[in-house]
This record gives sequence, structure tokens and C-alpha cells, in this order.
Amino acid sequence: MLAFIIRRLFQSLLVMVAVGFIAFSLFNFVGDPVNNMVGIDATIEERQRMAESLGLNDPFPVQFARFAANAVRGDFGQSFRLSVPVEDAIAERLPATLELVFVAALLSLAIGVPLGVYTGLHRNSPLSRLLLTVSLIGISLPTFLIGILLILVFSVWLNWLPSFGRGETVDIGWQSNLVSLDGLRSIILPALTLCLFQLTLVMRLVRAEMLEVLRTDYIKFARARGLTNRAVHFGHALKNTLVPVITITGLQIGNLIAFAIITETVFQWPGMGLLFLQAIQFVDIPVMAAYLCLVAFIFVLINLVVDLLYYTIDPRLRIDKRVHGQ
Repeated sequence: MLAFIIRRLFQSLLVMVAVGFIAFSLFNFVGDPVNNMVGIDATIEERQRMAESLGLNDPFPVQFARFAANAVRGDFGQSFRLSVPVEDAIAERLPATLELVFVAALLSLAIGVPLGVYTGLHRNSPLSRLLLTVSLIGISLPTFLIGILLILVFSVWLNWLPSFGRGETVDIGWQSNLVSLDGLRSIILPALTLCLFQLTLVMRLVRAEMLEVLRTDYIKFARARGLTNRAVHFGHALKNTLVPVITITGLQIGNLIAFAIITETVFQWPGMGLLFLQAIQFVDIPVMAAYLCLVAFIFVLINLVVDLLYYTIDPRLRIDKRVHGQ
């Protein structure tokens, strides 16, 4: 187990170095931040002094080495647009994104797993076919269109929920939406928009796994022992569908964080995605590079956790390890 963790940590380190290099390389060719930081009347000498103060005149290897050395210490430099340390700008926006992703993931599991179980156990019922049809529509529609439709229905027509912003937040060590009624109302629409694709994915995955597991020999043996349908379906079949569900859910949480940009833009949700989009418009290289490194770190961490959960949940992995170790 220890050797597995060490090997994965080493692989994760290589991934982080590669992501940092690619991100920093690409962003150095997307534009000139000096043009956005000085006035149109600035002289060539003023532009050169600004570029020199930002270190933009140094050779690329020197710039990347400085960036990597500072990133190891958690220092990503100064935001060109906000004129504050990058880590402070991200720390201010990170809670909004994490809470949005948490609620979206919770909704996708709380709704997707029961619907997947139902459609797997009653695969020929009219309701199951209707749910599968709706799920196909949900996967096909783009995220921004779903968000606009939800705003149209629940904010414009029905006037039930706010259409933008976080609403009232409460300081619980960070600014949180989840402990105020107005904050909870504000997070519903963006969370539904963000979770819809993952919800349909979880539902279809659970359904497919349930159909596969219910045909296995040990389920037939459990029925032959006289176990009730409830015990067979939820004590045996559902438990064995958890491994792929954990994998997809874990990876999708990373995707939710990485691709919350569209949802945060539609709902003007002040999270990291909106910060990244604003950084692109301003050619704020430190913020863009730090954002991608953070997202890569989250993906790497989630993959490691998923692998450890595999080892914990699936006893076949431990048996194989003992067999090969003999």
C-alpha cells in the first residue's frame, strides 16, 4: 500500500510539473499585459519600465524557473489586473466555487443514484423510459442554454429564485452561502445547471451497472437462499455498483471545478471560474497559470483518493495483491 502511494505521488509530481510548464508556456503567447496596465498615452520608455518590473523581459527559462520556484512555496506572484497577490485573489473566490461544486455533486448523487436504481429495476416501465428520454435531453443541451432556461422559468416567469449573484453570505471562517436562506436560494439555480450533466451520467451508469450485476451468478445464489428483493437489490447489487460510480463521481467533481466557468458566467457567480475568465480578458498570466495549476492539483488529489477508495471498497484488489505477493 505504501509503495502504491509513493508511486502515485511521484506520478502526480510529474503531472504538476508538466501542467505548470504547458500553462506558463501557452499564456506567454496570448497577449501583452502591459497594454492593459498602462494608458494609451504611455511612452515606449514607460512600457519598457513596466515590462521590466514584471520580469517580462527575462528569457522564458528564467521566467518559468522563477514561477516554479515561487509556486512550490505557494507564491504565484502579483495579479496584473487586481494588483494583489494571486493566492489572495484565489482564496477569496475559492469558497464560492467549492460550495457550488459541493451542492451540485450532492444533488447529482442524491437524485442520480435513486433514479438509476429505479430505472435498472424497472427497465421496461413507462416512467423509466420517460426518465431515460429526459436524461438524454439533459446530456445533449449545452450548459449555458440550461442556465438561461432555468433563469427564464424560475426567475423571470415565476419569480421564485434570484437570477445572479451569491445573495447573502455569512462569515463562518469563509463567506458561505449555505447558512442563510437567501444564500441557499441563490445557489439552487447555478447548482442545478452545473449538476445536470453529472446527474444524468450517474443515473445511466448506475442503471447499466445494476442491469449487469443482477445477471451475475452470486445474485442468483442470493435469491436461491431466500433473501428478500430488498436485501438482494440494496444489500448485494447496489453495493457492487459503487466502484464505477465512485470513479465517475470523483473525476466529475474535478470537471465541475474546472468547467464551472460557463455556469459562473451565466449566473455571475463570483467564483474561480469567473476570475479565470476575467484574467483571460486582461491577459493576467499569473492568475491564469495559478488557476490551471490548482485545477490540476485537484484532479491529481481526487484521482489518488479514488484509487484508495477502490482499494478499500473492492476486496478483489486486496486479494489480487496478496496473491501476486506470494
